[in-house]
Amino acid sequence: MRYSPILSTYIGRQFLVAFGTVLAAIMGVVLLFDIIELIRRAAGQAQLGIVTLVGMAILKLPQMVHTVLPFAVMIGAMLTFWRLTRTHELVVARSTGVSVWQFLTPVLAVVAALGIFEMTAFNPMAAAMYGRFERLQDEVLLGRGSALDVSEMGLWLREGDERQQAVVHADEVRQVGLELELRQVHIFLFEGGERFSQRIAATTGRLVPGAFELADVWVMEGGKPSLHHETLTLPTQLTLERVHDNFAAPETMSFWQLPAFIAFFEKAGFAATKHRMYFQSLLASPLLYCAMVLMAAIFSLRPNLRAGGLLGRIAGGVGAGFGIYLFTRVVYAFGLSSTLPQALAAWSPAMVALLVGLAGLFHLEDG
Repeated sequence: MRYSPILSTYIGRQFLVAFGTVLAAIMGVVLLFDIIELIRRAAGQAQLGIVTLVGMAILKLPQMVHTVLPFAVMIGAMLTFWRLTRTHELVVARSTGVSVWQFLTPVLAVVAALGIFEMTAFNPMAAAMYGRFERLQDEVLLGRGSALDVSEMGLWLREGDERQQAVVHADEVRQVGLELELRQVHIFLFEGGERFSQRIAATTGRLVPGAFELADVWVMEGGKPSLHHETLTLPTQLTLERVHDNFAAPETMSFWQLPAFIAFFEKAGFAATKHRMYFQSLLASPLLYCAMVLMAAIFSLRPNLRAGGLLGRIAGGVGAGFGIYLFTRVVYAFGLSSTLPQALAAWSPAMVALLVGLAGLFHLEDG
């Protein structure tokens, strides 16, 4: 039978309605639980109102879409196929010569388009909102007032209290062993949080436990001549672990920013394993969504619903979805620990699910 645009459009529209309904329901539940969790964490902080906490939950919500999207795709596809089978629309279509691959094609096309849109357009917005959520969480829930940023612009750090604060900037940072080497270091000291006190400029420096060790240092203070020191030690609360923790949230970086950040991290001598894994998982996500459609078809395309076993097929579909999710998490952990190559760890769950779905459909259609 020839390709039918009308039938394909109809099936694709039915899937979009089911998928949108399922996604909205899941995200509503996720939002409710996030609000409850934020209220629990904010207990005892009377200055935090419910409006602030709801706003934080909303900022976090778009990032959760990437996590729940495979389940929404699978459940939406199962609902679509069950509805078309229950109303005998698929039976009529197949009696005219339409194969399973022909009425799966529009759903797969829609899912692939959704995956590409989520990766390239929705992800940058979600990353920006999640980054704002992380900053609010540090400020209002964790009470961390110091700011740390490591990027292509070098290292920026603000630390101190109401009596004295220091703003540190280094043009270049590089990890060597357990130390952090700095070049072109500038440190601005303030008294009382606002009044400028001193400026310290050093050609090179090292971050060692508890201190900056600076070399070729000039100390400048208003109304006094500049002083030169061969070396100078300045105490700090910054540690190499805190610098590493600054890289622990690749979700705050958009799909388009990740390649540049990965190149910068590795050039600076840091391990960008988390960022590489997250980037590869984003690339593999459209394929994973298509694989979930094939898995859904295995459990929902049985033409004779009177034969029974509906509850078993529902349980099988849900179990398969959670099995794929568990397999994805385990393999992802292997990739983070470098037990498996990162590309293999990110792509293998989608490939395995796709092959299982294809094998099952070949058996049902031609078996």
